[in-house]
Amino acid sequence: MDKIAVLIPCYNEEKTIAKVIADTKEHLPEAVIYVYDNNSTDGTAGIAEKAGAVVRSEHKQGKGNVIRRMFREIDADCYILIDGDDTYPLESAREMANEVLLNGADMVVGDRLSSTYFTQNKRPFHNFGNSLVRSTINRLFRSNVRDIMTGYRAMSYGFVKTFPVLSQGFEIETEMTIHAVFNNLQIENVIVEYRDRPEGSTSKLNTFSDGRKVLATIFRLYRDYKPMRFFTLIAAVLFLLAVIFVVPVFIEYWQTGEVRRFPTLIACGFTFVASLQSFFAGVILSSMALNHRRTFEYRMNTLEARRGRSRAEKPS
Repeated sequence: MDKIAVLIPCYNEEKTIAKVIADTKEHLPEAVIYVYDNNSTDGTAGIAEKAGAVVRSEHKQGKGNVIRRMFREIDADCYILIDGDDTYPLESAREMANEVLLNGADMVVGDRLSSTYFTQNKRPFHNFGNSLVRSTINRLFRSNVRDIMTGYRAMSYGFVKTFPVLSQGFEIETEMTIHAVFNNLQIENVIVEYRDRPEGSTSKLNTFSDGRKVLATIFRLYRDYKPMRFFTLIAAVLFLLAVIFVVPVFIEYWQTGEVRRFPTLIACGFTFVASLQSFFAGVILSSMALNHRRTFEYRMNTLEARRGRSRAEKPS
């Protein structure tokens, strides 16, 4: 098992990958550097290998797919995940690693948004999207994560080996953050400087299509992790609609003794039933989510106990 593993997912980063590897060696000389090439059409893999990284491949396109492969194949006490585009400074890597190795953090977020991101990033829709995602998740999940979509993180062995990777693309960062928040894991924020991509290096992130996927991921995970709130909100809306439309029917009946709008009355009845069904769906799914939390805690404890025994059995 490595003490520190630096994970670099790459797709067409030949202009910057050598510098990222060199900076990693300078600031984390004891780390093992893994570059996972995701079907690059340039010389990324060859340059990374010459620079001294362990180069592997993931043929399923998408950052989420690459990270899934990394997490399955690599064992380490601390994982540093960083992009290969040279937008994150490795000077902060030691502080982030120490939060995991010395202070027991499960995930350390490299916070760009509190430093230079909004001045360095020249894409205004990216700036708006990052702010929107951060405020949405922190409000929905009552958290205080300062940079949701950063590609610069440090993670513990327990987090990596218990995190179920479901996303395929850039929404993976959002999924990791929500998973850590929901499971009450220790999250630390480390402010890092951000610099825009160097000339000739292009971003693979599509503002609108990837932004839509991120918002859809937030919606899905909020439904899965907070079903009581999600379905109670739907139930309240349906109940309110039923009341709004049924009140005139009852007023008319009170005044005339006749029900003249039977279709409205029937529709309101079905809407009220749907409201009840939504509420009880929330109750049932909330109990299942709580059981998943118990299972997760058990898996974490079992994993740490097995890891402790493995260390004890190693010859000194």
